[in-house]
Amino acid sequence: MSRGEKIYLWQLTDWPALECVSRAQGLLAGRLADVGLAAQGQASLAALTEDVVKTSAIEGEALPVASVRSSIARRLGVDIGALAPVDRHVEGVVAMVLDATGRCDAPLSAERLFGWHAALFPTGYSGVARICVGAWRDDAAGPMEVVSGPVQRQRVHFVAPPATRLAQEMDNFLAWVNAPTGEPGLIKAGLAHLWLVTLHPFDDGNGRIARAVGDLLLARADGMAPQRYYSLSAQIQRERKAYYEILERTQTVTRADALDVTPWLTWFLAALERAVASAHDGLDAVLAKARFWQRWAGTPMNPRQTQMLNRWFDGFEGKLSSSKWAAMTKSSPDTALRDINELMALGVLRKLEGGGRSTAYELVAG
Repeated sequence: MSRGEKIYLWQLTDWPALECVSRAQGLLAGRLADVGLAAQGQASLAALTEDVVKTSAIEGEALPVASVRSSIARRLGVDIGALAPVDRHVEGVVAMVLDATGRCDAPLSAERLFGWHAALFPTGYSGVARICVGAWRDDAAGPMEVVSGPVQRQRVHFVAPPATRLAQEMDNFLAWVNAPTGEPGLIKAGLAHLWLVTLHPFDDGNGRIARAVGDLLLARADGMAPQRYYSLSAQIQRERKAYYEILERTQTVTRADALDVTPWLTWFLAALERAVASAHDGLDAVLAKARFWQRWAGTPMNPRQTQMLNRWFDGFEGKLSSSKWAAMTKSSPDTALRDINELMALGVLRKLEGGGRSTAYELVAG
């Protein structure tokens, strides 16, 4: 990524960005070492669930969190009680993410990437458009372009290399990924992410696959495999606009030093550091859930109450109301209200301010 005798910041082994990320990873690993295996498993489940959901959300696709979590828990053997229904599309994204992170030491090959792509598009369609699945794109419909805006006023952000170059370009990429090339592992993850997005080798799904390849290399670098405790995809989703802007700036040659990708790597490492820092919040939630069930271990609760309290700790969206309780547990309004009143009498839940149809409840802290 450099020319002639020039040395870029990212080539320096003592580059501060690398030190900051490594320190953040070390702090997280230290906390994880102090908790039990059960808590580690739950933290990994939460991180992987977030990773699957958010890598799809970046592309504008909403996956049901409960289904994703159930799919991952079943594959990892983590007990979460009742499992939610899972469709084959959710299963495909989960399979790709778990293969990338859980088998990070296995060589990356064209066949493996084709398998990921087929898992993402099990019907052979992207929306209503039929696409070439499990193979490099052929540009039969024209050049591969990244565009935005309405059809009449589309803006072209990027044009990928022609399909005729893909076989050789991907051979070069895969050889580099699998070889000991000398870059620090975190740098290699950032370069691989950028490289694959730039090649855009598939008709669709390139962003998700590029992020999976990046996660594979991060798993090789951070020493936590096969467990995952943070999600870079979740951080990218939080910074989606900046993510696309830095990709476009890096991929558009407007300067003499066109191969200087330092700005991209600076952004990538900073986002990665923030992702690792956010993982502490996830671990806090796991530990809070464990403390809660230790406190109430001797208190009889029915399956609906247990289900809803677990849902609260696993990332409940919106306010908890009796109508939402009834809908989520498939029970009657009277049964839902009775469940809630029992938990209020125990001191588990309390009523928020307001009344009537707007009555909502929250978990009692402590």
